[in-house]
Amino acid sequence: MTDFTGYTALVTGASSGIGRATAITFASLGIQTCITGRNRDALAAVCDDVTAAGTPCRTIPADLSSEQEAADVMAGAVKHLGKLDILVNAAGIIGSTSLAATTLETWDRMLNINLRSVFHLMQLALPHLEKTRGSIVNVSSVTGLRAFPGILPYCVSKAGVDQLTRCAALELAEKGIRVNAVNPGVVRTNLHKNGGMDEKAYAAFVEHSKTTHPLGRVGEPEEVAELIAFLATPRSSWITGTCISIDGGRAQTCAR
Repeated sequence: MTDFTGYTALVTGASSGIGRATAITFASLGIQTCITGRNRDALAAVCDDVTAAGTPCRTIPADLSSEQEAADVMAGAVKHLGKLDILVNAAGIIGSTSLAATTLETWDRMLNINLRSVFHLMQLALPHLEKTRGSIVNVSSVTGLRAFPGILPYCVSKAGVDQLTRCAALELAEKGIRVNAVNPGVVRTNLHKNGGMDEKAYAAFVEHSKTTHPLGRVGEPEEVAELIAFLATPRSSWITGTCISIDGGRAQTCAR
């Protein structure tokens, strides 16, 4: 199946990176989307790209760490779309910090955005996805599967997303709702730059990542979006509770 006209989706973290690529990929399949993120101007630009790819788009700017704003996003998306078939939780942040250096404020911010908001949106989506026997795809990370130094709160948050995905899949299977996650390696997005890397440091990081990923390169957002689209639609109708690596082999390597 390549045409999913009539399907609807809410995509978070859609102002750039994997969320943006997912919304555009959905549009090419006929899936109508609402997109959310914190950057209003960036969202508007993505919405134009989504519309050009094939379906109308609605933006709902929000900070998903706010309970009220998250609730408003879900209500607004369902009102605009009429129903909800797919929820993609792609919003996330990263930052470099160790166990000793992590403040409680930093810990709470990381967990609130990367894990708590995912949990909350899944809860908010339940009554709508139950009606459509829909699906949820969470964007996790290779750091949810493997330990890496210097990004401890991020690793913990993504490991939490993986376990949330598995537990929710078991609970929601009887309702016909599928829940899966993708675990990317390093992907060419703004994530690390938004987390504090300058252009020079990021360029060096990408170059080094060619040696840490067995396939010899970093990933592109569109590659992850294709996997998300597969998991989100009936093409994967007998898959639930999986956390699928899409990382150029990174999860198979030792620390380097």
